[in-house]
Amino acid sequence: MKKALLKLCSALLLISILLTSAGCSLDNGTDTPSENGQTNGDPSESNKAPVYSGELELTGSVDLMKDVSGDSTAARPADDRFIYSQAAFGLNLFKKSIDNEKNSLISPLSVMLALAMTANGAEGETLAEMEALLGGDIPISELNEYLRTYTSSLPSSEKARLEIANSIWFRDDEKMITVKDSFLKNNANYYGASVYKAPFDDSTVKDINNWVAHKTEGMITDIVNEIPPLVVMHIINAICFDAEWLSPYNSEYDVLPGSFHGLSGESDAELMWSEEGRFVSDDNARGFIKKYKNGYSFMAILPNENISLSDYINTLEGDDLVKLYKNAAYVNVNAALPKFKYEYSVSLVDSLKALGMNKAFTGGFGNLGSSPLGEIFISNVSHKTFIEVNNMGTRAAAVTDIEMSVESCPPRVENVVLDRPFLYAIVDDATGLPIFIGTLLDVQ
Repeated sequence: MKKALLKLCSALLLISILLTSAGCSLDNGTDTPSENGQTNGDPSESNKAPVYSGELELTGSVDLMKDVSGDSTAARPADDRFIYSQAAFGLNLFKKSIDNEKNSLISPLSVMLALAMTANGAEGETLAEMEALLGGDIPISELNEYLRTYTSSLPSSEKARLEIANSIWFRDDEKMITVKDSFLKNNANYYGASVYKAPFDDSTVKDINNWVAHKTEGMITDIVNEIPPLVVMHIINAICFDAEWLSPYNSEYDVLPGSFHGLSGESDAELMWSEEGRFVSDDNARGFIKKYKNGYSFMAILPNENISLSDYINTLEGDDLVKLYKNAAYVNVNAALPKFKYEYSVSLVDSLKALGMNKAFTGGFGNLGSSPLGEIFISNVSHKTFIEVNNMGTRAAAVTDIEMSVESCPPRVENVVLDRPFLYAIVDDATGLPIFIGTLLDVQ
């Protein structure tokens, strides 16, 4: 049953980031004053990854937005309408994408940003379905404003960093795709998206994966293995989260050997013990909130002994997670949290179809651009996450890659049956000149 805590609390980390009422500039690394608090951990320890600093190195792609600033946009602060729609999207996507047989983790914010960028190229029924899924009754024009304002307000400091980066990569071949300037401009203005024109060969695979590794500080190193011939665009979001606990665990006194009772049986675990001050509960579960520095918290929820984790998750609806967080009681909690680290990857195509987004996988992206080969459509939505929770804090990353392809023209089929007299030639390939020419009138 305790494995239920591990699965759910890790998955709720990034959901809580999305729902926290505090607010990171888009990939700007801006520091704001961090929240002060007592620390009882070992200052020599650090959960930091090697920093990927300096310029991003590209081998075959051209950044069309380098040194170009986006236009100013209207502010639309998060209100109940926005918060509820995002809470419902995140919870519903989580329900459809988790694996009941292994540790799972998604970033609703990462998926939301990638899909919203893509929706800026949609039209007709495709756009209507995407708007209904992403924002309920919020049109994409307003959702752009909400998301720009929200992501710009998320805190990011040296002790609690949340960095968001977006990019669009399109094939440098007008015979396959012509991208509309309005689509690129919208995503540059509202999402700070970098735009790369690329040959879509092995060098582009390397460039995209270098971009992912750079933006996630090496926590996720690849999202693309190959680029099929009919893929014309990748729309990618990356999120990097690295935060210290407000009150770290002392590695000598607070971290003790224990056991974890998981699906595969009992195993040894390092349990981190603490006294926390906020208690969460509903009819079927109880848990606690542990704060990071500067505006973020970790919310862990343990279902009651008589209910399985999957059954508990199915009881949650809409903004139930928001309510749990906001209604937390100020009660002393003796809490134990296991150290853990894992990564998760999933294709979200089936999940998004189950949530009502179907047209996007067949076409309807006339506002994105055009192709002489046929309709542009979403061919895959890849999502990768990473998390590490230890006595000093938490590192987590997410990447969402939306792969756009074009229809292949139906293969031309002709029938030629040589069942009557015919002409033939033996031809020199270099010149096309016939070496022999003949006819066949009869078969002896």
